[in-house]
Amino acid sequence: MIAAEGLRKTYRTERGEREAVRSVDLEVAPGEFFGLLGPNGAGKSTTIGMLTTLVLPTGGSARVAGFDVVRQAREVRRRISLVHQSNAVDRELTVRENLEFRGRYWGVGRRAARLRADALLEQFGLGDHRDALFYQLSGGQLRRMVIARALVHSPEVLFLDEPTVGVDAHSRVHLWEVLRELHGQGQTIVLTTHNLDEAERLCRRAAIVDEGRVLACDTVEALVARAGGEVTVRATYDGPVDPAAHPPGRPRPGDRAHARGATVEVVTAQPEGLLGELIALGSAAGRRLLDVTTSRPGLESAFLALAGRTYRA
Repeated sequence: MIAAEGLRKTYRTERGEREAVRSVDLEVAPGEFFGLLGPNGAGKSTTIGMLTTLVLPTGGSARVAGFDVVRQAREVRRRISLVHQSNAVDRELTVRENLEFRGRYWGVGRRAARLRADALLEQFGLGDHRDALFYQLSGGQLRRMVIARALVHSPEVLFLDEPTVGVDAHSRVHLWEVLRELHGQGQTIVLTTHNLDEAERLCRRAAIVDEGRVLACDTVEALVARAGGEVTVRATYDGPVDPAAHPPGRPRPGDRAHARGATVEVVTAQPEGLLGELIALGSAAGRRLLDVTTSRPGLESAFLALAGRTYRA
């Protein structure tokens, strides 16, 4: 559905040329939920701009839905939708009218546009607000309306730029459920986000970019596995336990152990064999081990390992 090869963008500034994107190669399959991740200034927005025909590439090539983003830009635009961070809506129209007019703009017939709008409003949990104006909606409802509006003409590819920015936790989870449903129906979605938990929950594959280059592109599971990282093992006993007071519980080289009442938390790069030591710790303290949980590294670990930990404004 998306194929980019050697995609580049160089801006001319008063201080000379600045390479925003340097030879990016990407492929996104039909029906895939794909994440584009990176720190501020990594080149994500410029890459999306080129794929959506808003930014003219300096070099390389890209095709979306089979059409060249430069030579066949109009055909590309007919087959995509882009949802920006800002909630751009027609403020004088109701929620339903926003969707209907968007459909008519893209050539959908009057009756078909209304039916499509009503179906999307129900799918996005906005059926009871179809006659409301934008200022009568909550932040989460407004965000859902904007995404529903982008889907009226049934685009082949939906580009989402930070779709849950500025919404509360409840609205975020609701929107995730809707996006999963869309993906389950075969919608191709490209997501850019700073919320790595969001990307890990929604995307099957992701590309991590920095300084205009793709550092890694793989399944989320493979990216996490490549990053390695430490595991947090949390043991709960039937009473307080102090690892420092009992030889079996003292940290192994490289491990870090912390006790909080009846819970002992060990951060380790080698979890193998740790369970036996935790059982022995409880036995030495006269306590019984009730539960053990393990938290493995997530996409954030992979992101930091590849893009670095330096703060960027």
